[in-house]
Amino acid sequence: MRQCRLCGSDALASVLDLGATPPCERVLTEAMLDEPEPTYPLHLRVCQSCLLAQIPALITPEDTFREYAYYSSYSTSWVAHARRFVTDAADRLGLDDDSFVVEVASNDGYLLRHCVERGIRCLGIEPSVNVGEAAREAGVPTLTGFLDPELGATVCAGHGPADLVVANNVYAHVPDVIGFTEGLRRLVADDGWVSIEVHHLLSLIEHNQFDTIYHEHFQYYTVASAQRALASGGLALVDVEPLDTHGGSLRLWARPAEVANGPSERMRDVFAREKAAGLHDMSGYIGFGQRVDQLRRDLLVFLLTASQRGDTVVGYGAPGKGNTLLNYCGIRPDLLSYTVDRNPYKHGTYTPGMRIPILPPERIAADHPDYVLVLPWNLRDEITAQLSYVAEWGGKLVFPIPSVEIVEVTP
Repeated sequence: MRQCRLCGSDALASVLDLGATPPCERVLTEAMLDEPEPTYPLHLRVCQSCLLAQIPALITPEDTFREYAYYSSYSTSWVAHARRFVTDAADRLGLDDDSFVVEVASNDGYLLRHCVERGIRCLGIEPSVNVGEAAREAGVPTLTGFLDPELGATVCAGHGPADLVVANNVYAHVPDVIGFTEGLRRLVADDGWVSIEVHHLLSLIEHNQFDTIYHEHFQYYTVASAQRALASGGLALVDVEPLDTHGGSLRLWARPAEVANGPSERMRDVFAREKAAGLHDMSGYIGFGQRVDQLRRDLLVFLLTASQRGDTVVGYGAPGKGNTLLNYCGIRPDLLSYTVDRNPYKHGTYTPGMRIPILPPERIAADHPDYVLVLPWNLRDEITAQLSYVAEWGGKLVFPIPSVEIVEVTP
């Protein structure tokens, strides 16, 4: 029986059915190409009682994150974003060498390294052994584990309560949203702050960002649903910052409910935008599936036409979102001969499902393709700058979201 993981209601309404796809971060080695590959339904539904958008929890975080292929530091713009956050948070909260900051899902230390540089005591909690080791090698104290109430209490007892708990791009990755939220409350001081960054469901719907839906993302938030989720663990949402990251995100500022003031003006403004867009009932989801289907057709028409002309098309990036797009659209190596990625962990492997080779970025300069399909479209400015050299042979970039766009670049 389908039940909402936040409120327990069985009133789940279908929003978008993307069929069955493999886990998006499970890249394949050469030896795995002749082995069976599991796929799981990928179906977005919205709870009509509490408004939480969610997919079934068919894989576990342990399956995904025990050995993880994503290293945040390979994105220069993301590292810069983290540096700005630490600077702004230190100013906002008065963080200094007497403060303590904990980041949950701290990855390779991309954010906490800036705390280390400022002399702010910090600790990362990272479930992936390999990327956590990279953080420790970079001088960022890091504990390997998945946050739950027990781990939160243990860390607090051993290190003291945190003045700031950061949880960037992880609140969607936890099927036990209530237990995770309780873990955040156990970590934070009674007068402390919690900062969470999540992709905004409003951006997903308005800009056709269907590729943000994948098995590792169990839920998708509006301000309204995030407010309810945080309250389940004793935290109150008091402020919201709209961000450009990931095509449109929210930075949620929460405090223990006992010390929280009322919502800020900008939180009320974003809440009103969501309501006007119909995301506080079901009206805002009408037509989303048809728009996604049209995008798929447009992208396939471009790729098929390019193939018929004899033009070469390759990919840039191998992110999780890219694999949702490739699998839903059925894009195989006959239409996209390979993709490249800056992460050497992925070189010589293949994308899940469609089995497109992943090569080093230098391959593009060697092959002079006619088009480069940018799969991490959310890093548009960064990647456009990195790929400006394709103009030397008349190459063009293709961005698939929110609609198929062919872009000429200048060297």
